[in-house]
Amino acid sequence: HGYVSLVVCLFGSVANSLNIAVLTRREMTSPTNALLTGLAVADLLVMLEYIPFACHMYMPQGAWRSATDRYSYPWAAFVLFHSNFAQVCHTVSIWLTVTLAVWRYIAVAHPQRNREWCCMKTTIAAIVSAYIVSPLLCIPLFLAFSIHPKNAAVDKYGQIVRTSKDMGDAKNMTLYIVNISELGKANGNLLSHINFWVYSVVIKLMPCAALTELSRRLICALLQTKRRRQQLTSGSARVLDKQRQTDRTTRMLLAVLLLFLLTEFPQGILGLLSVWFGENFFKNCYQKLGEVMDILALINSAINFILYCTMSRQFRSTFSLLFRPSMFDRWLLVPQHN
Repeated sequence: HGYVSLVVCLFGSVANSLNIAVLTRREMTSPTNALLTGLAVADLLVMLEYIPFACHMYMPQGAWRSATDRYSYPWAAFVLFHSNFAQVCHTVSIWLTVTLAVWRYIAVAHPQRNREWCCMKTTIAAIVSAYIVSPLLCIPLFLAFSIHPKNAAVDKYGQIVRTSKDMGDAKNMTLYIVNISELGKANGNLLSHINFWVYSVVIKLMPCAALTELSRRLICALLQTKRRRQQLTSGSARVLDKQRQTDRTTRMLLAVLLLFLLTEFPQGILGLLSVWFGENFFKNCYQKLGEVMDILALINSAINFILYCTMSRQFRSTFSLLFRPSMFDRWLLVPQHN
């Protein structure tokens, strides 16, 4: 997991940086591209922050790195920061994706109201709101976990002693781990239950339900547009080309939404089951599947660049103009005239 996640994060960091560079060009200015830029910023933050976490948690731990170093208080503080920061960025990404679906549905189903309801001013307000409200939604998470000291037997190389026969030269040391806080355990784990309800229902399942319905409506609108175009085959080429471009944009955003659903829906279900079945399910199932959920979320955050290049002609053209070396222009075909 460590090596794969590191590769995905390095690729995703470059890809999202390119997304931001292309989508913020003057000729790309639009409410949809502004939302995609906000989404790329959230995904980039996830990627950049996960790189040191992957190096710390998953890279080979030889004798050169002791357990007292790996489980030191500063590293425990970083792991706690990682869990909180990553969740906030994912929450921002989730609500921007929902906003993107709403904006696209209005553009397809109510084109006459699109400029009024989904103008740049409204879009900027939606992006800022997502970045402000998401940390507030994650407050139960901030309170539910904390750093705990733990005594452990450590040998002369600083490694944790696993069996009693190796206890010869071992000495007790204090290690620090992240676990459910005392506040989270109070009143029958009330705060932990609130955290999982907010995480599974408000942050995961509600957006997934909204995206499922919006995706269904978008697909129906696409099919209706296709039937209408078949009836307008005698229309002007300009009108038909504009309709095809709208369809391509809608298909691209549908791909983004469906990838998002495949990533987030299982996490919401597992979070809900953790509330239902309690701490044993959380430790034996949820935590065991943590790496699978992490890599799915990372791939989802990194893959949008490929979707844009594959499905958006305007994105490809702008990317080519922005990053194509000028030396290639010497070999472009020049039309010859008599």
